[in-house]
Amino acid sequence: MTSAAPTLWEQGEEPGHEVAALAVALLLTATTIDLALADALGLLFDLAFVTVCATAALRVRPADFFTVGVLPPLAMLSSLLLLAFAEPASIAHPEDGVVQATISGLSGHAIALVIGYLLCLGVLAVRNQVQNRSDQNRSGSPAPRRRTSG
Repeated sequence: MTSAAPTLWEQGEEPGHEVAALAVALLLTATTIDLALADALGLLFDLAFVTVCATAALRVRPADFFTVGVLPPLAMLSSLLLLAFAEPASIAHPEDGVVQATISGLSGHAIALVIGYLLCLGVLAVRNQVQNRSDQNRSGSPAPRRRTSG
């Protein structure tokens, strides 16, 4: 008997630390490209962020769901914090300090953060359900019920 090919929800087998590193690298690349095209961080970064969050949730192995589950807010914060140090005018007023620029950047990209985070958690939840079902199918039928005398 041949087993069916794994579904989209069952294919992720990458270690969590590799997925997190790749996600941050992709976000920094998107940030660089977005700033090369415009003076401020914009829609390109937001779209890349949402895409990276969903892709990370699909690529990670089930044992590392937690790593990717906490990744979106930390990745957004780290990207914006780097910009607050290097180029605060790209996410806030030029005269804002690091903390204010970071907070302004987070508030300016809050919709992308919420959408990316919810999408990431939703994909992880679906993958968890699919994995639980496939584990139940592999273990066979549930244990037989015991008969009681009576």
